Amino acid sequence: MSGWDEGAVFYSDQAQFPRGGGDPDHGSLTRHAALRKFKEFIRGFSGEKGEFPYRENLVHDPDHLTVAMEDLDAFDAELADKIRKLPADYLPLLETAAAEVLAGLRSKVAGETGEMEEPITGDVQIFLSSKENSVSMRSIGAEYMSKLVKIAGITIAASRVKAKATYVTLLCKNCKNVKTVACRPGLGGAIVPRSCDHVPQPGEEPCPLDPWIVAPDKSKYVDLQTLKLQENPEDVPTGELPRNILLSVDRHLVQSVVPGTRLTILGIYSVFQASASQKGAVGVKQPYIRVVGLEQTREMNSNSPSTFTLDEELEFKEFSQRPDAYANICSMIAPSIYGHADVKKAVACLLFGGSKKRLPDGVKLRGDTHVLLLGDPSTAKSQFLKFVEKTAPIAVYTSGKGSSAAGLTASVIRDSNTREFYLEGGAMVLADGGVVCIDEFDKMRPEDRVAIHEAMEQQTISIAKAGITTVLNSRTSVLAAANPPSGRYDDLKTAQDNIDLQTTILSRFDLIFIVKDVRSYEQDKLIASHIIKVHASGAAAAKTDDSMEGENWLKRYIDYCRFSCQPRLSEKAAEMLQNKYVEIRQRMRQQAHETGRSAAVPITVRQLEAIIRLSEALAKMRLTSVATQEHVEEAFRLFNVSTLDAARSGINEHLNLTPEMANEIKQAETQIKRRMGIGSHLSERRLIDDLTRMGINESIIRRALLIMHQRDEVEYRRERHVIVRKL
Repeated sequence: MSGWDEGAVFYSDQAQFPRGGGDPDHGSLTRHAALRKFKEFIRGFSGEKGEFPYRENLVHDPDHLTVAMEDLDAFDAELADKIRKLPADYLPLLETAAAEVLAGLRSKVAGETGEMEEPITGDVQIFLSSKENSVSMRSIGAEYMSKLVKIAGITIAASRVKAKATYVTLLCKNCKNVKTVACRPGLGGAIVPRSCDHVPQPGEEPCPLDPWIVAPDKSKYVDLQTLKLQENPEDVPTGELPRNILLSVDRHLVQSVVPGTRLTILGIYSVFQASASQKGAVGVKQPYIRVVGLEQTREMNSNSPSTFTLDEELEFKEFSQRPDAYANICSMIAPSIYGHADVKKAVACLLFGGSKKRLPDGVKLRGDTHVLLLGDPSTAKSQFLKFVEKTAPIAVYTSGKGSSAAGLTASVIRDSNTREFYLEGGAMVLADGGVVCIDEFDKMRPEDRVAIHEAMEQQTISIAKAGITTVLNSRTSVLAAANPPSGRYDDLKTAQDNIDLQTTILSRFDLIFIVKDVRSYEQDKLIASHIIKVHASGAAAAKTDDSMEGENWLKRYIDYCRFSCQPRLSEKAAEMLQNKYVEIRQRMRQQAHETGRSAAVPITVRQLEAIIRLSEALAKMRLTSVATQEHVEEAFRLFNVSTLDAARSGINEHLNLTPEMANEIKQAETQIKRRMGIGSHLSERRLIDDLTRMGINESIIRRALLIMHQRDEVEYRRERHVIVRKL
């Protein structure tokens, strides 16, 4: 231990102090005085009720202690200021003070055995917490260096746990002299002296330059893990890439965070030499944050918990009691879109969500609602998605063609420096507790679409790649928009041909809306005047803050409802639900018998759960804890106009045509039969051309062919180009 208190060990710490010592304002507080004050604070700080929180916490949990910066401010503002400005120097003092206080408390409690227990209380880790607002990741620059910063974000990667030396034991090759050197905390290394301080005896060979070799088994270690923190998706400016920063956590904070968790961290902004290979730029260092306090943000809300004032809570409760609360909320959803009242109601249900349930055997039932909008171009599908992205407390927007399976779920990436694999969460993980909006859902490759099956129903993402086997949370709602295969919704085709998605994915959507562009004079006139009005008054509306206030108010209200209300079904509502579900299944079975084919959209137990979730979401809008029959009826109505309509849509619906049309189709059928003998082949195009010359409308001919095809009288061949008459 010779040479322990020489300049080489504490030199880096001492260098900090002349800067403070030379300044008359900072000269008053020496290290010894600071240590004494910290001990006084831990021992003597009393809370509002007269208790001693830090002393009691230390006895209950001797490994670590969480210190609130507000308490330190109240006790001694100068101390708190020092910790904010020079945390690397004063935090070790606070940890030493905590260890000494604990040793004092222990020896008193334990009596004679105090001496035996004292060495065990060696280390106490101090966590800091603060209620101040977090700083944006983009604004952290060189002026924050070595200071305390608070930032919020979402973890996208976590490395394996490494061992980090706190003291390195060095051995001299020549004289076997042993020396212990302290390591800098975080990602910093140790400064190894160049020469041995052993004085050679007469006749003894002097120690050479750089004689030290490291003895790893005699060194002291702590656990260290590095995390990657990315900006929250809602804080990233439009068109910018999200920034990320490296975090280093040690001791008791290790393995407390999985990728996809939203965090607010308090840490010391520091630098480290990125890699030894960068020989030229010695002065250029890589920034990282050494975490000294970590708080997991509540699932639902990206800001800190309990952010609602009493006035806000009263206002929300008063609003929820109004009889027109439901109608008001629906009118606030995408006000720039005309019509689509039911779609707006469905989007409202998606934003509020049902209640999550955990059964006694550990099974989790999701409370999130999934909605699919399927239909013609220019029916404001993408606008709904963009609105939800702005309004939902947590939202991620992706497009189907630009999304891969790994980008939606999670990818395994190899670190360029350490060459080890780590996980990075994708869109479904980043939106945990919020909404994922997927546009152009039908353009996704089928193998990528399969990747989100598990995320939609089980609400987890299982990964088994490159030696990493883990499960990530993705408690998200999915709002998807898709076009039919032919671009437009074709009434002449069956529902199966129009909805070209697999049954497996369709059954996972609670509501499926078929949005058609209906041509009607009155409707078109109203839509045109609405759009012209929006464009004309757009500039004026942008100047007023009412629209922004409305959006923010709705966001806060959704947040409050999701946090404070978890409704359940009443007995009467449950009974009514049971009867209606059985009735729907019966109807679907009957329809399958009549048409000889199953419905395009399956009606399964998942759809029953969907109606339960919708009822709960409707109750949540009113902040009531019980979903009544009224809520169930409205949920059924929404289910009827969406999913059931989709299941019944297509050609089957058009079999009950007007008498004139039916007559025309019959005539067309007769002409087709006259034109083609049984077993004869004919090109579809030629047949249509021949019959149109006879004055029959083309759409009537196509409809007649479809009906004959359904009755198995004709058959298509060569990719529907050639028709063969069978009967």
